[in-house]
Amino acid sequence: MTSTADHPIKALRSGHQRIEALVRALPPEGLSGPSGASEWTIAQVLSHLGSGAEIGLAGLESSLAGTPKPAGDFNQGVWDRWNAMTPAEQAAGFLTSNENLVNRYEGLDERTRTQATVDLGFLPAPVDIATAASFRLNEFALHAWDVAVAGDPDAIVAADAVEPMMAVVPYLIGWLGKPASVLDGRNLTAAVHTTSPERDFGLALTDKVELTATPAEPDATVTLAAESWIRLATGRLAARHTPSAVAVSGAVTLDQLRRVFPGF
Repeated sequence: MTSTADHPIKALRSGHQRIEALVRALPPEGLSGPSGASEWTIAQVLSHLGSGAEIGLAGLESSLAGTPKPAGDFNQGVWDRWNAMTPAEQAAGFLTSNENLVNRYEGLDERTRTQATVDLGFLPAPVDIATAASFRLNEFALHAWDVAVAGDPDAIVAADAVEPMMAVVPYLIGWLGKPASVLDGRNLTAAVHTTSPERDFGLALTDKVELTATPAEPDATVTLAAESWIRLATGRLAARHTPSAVAVSGAVTLDQLRRVFPGF
């Protein structure tokens, strides 16, 4: 029997292998260079992922054991320790911390993968292992792109991560979308069509952003690969990183959508 958790867990492993190769190929000074995250160096991205893996593993273990989550100051203590590291220590620590988390997911037996739940802390209820792994994959794959794009402006989100990430974006869309004054007070609907995988859905752009069924008569149409949609929604589709196949027509422009989704 194949669990729905198998896919994101395998993608976490392949993603770790790819980013490990990138990190080990960097010269020491490269760790202090800019990443695709505008306010972070490559080492700071790795620190974020490494501390996140440590916190995520602690939460996973407590959920599996049925014990309380780590105390409220646990996360801050982890962040303070990682922030105090040198860039080289952050890189090495990331490789160890992320390996530990991926190993733990890989070691879950079939019953646990299909029946256990995890309290992620920021959702109203615990989620299954597939969803928990997909949320980690979403964060990991986006920040792995932040590392990769520093040396390759044509970098894309890993193909094996895209489908699980498509399932995570709906949870985050209200937080990701910040229309503010971008549309000059207009309320618009957009039909979005993605490829690889194929998906059709709508965007309601008002004072916030909501996912909807595909509108019959949209004000705008957006056609792009699912990988590009994920990067657009998370602020990673700047003009210099946009594939030629991305197409936007109607009452909103691609540049306006970039501003609606400023990223993190």
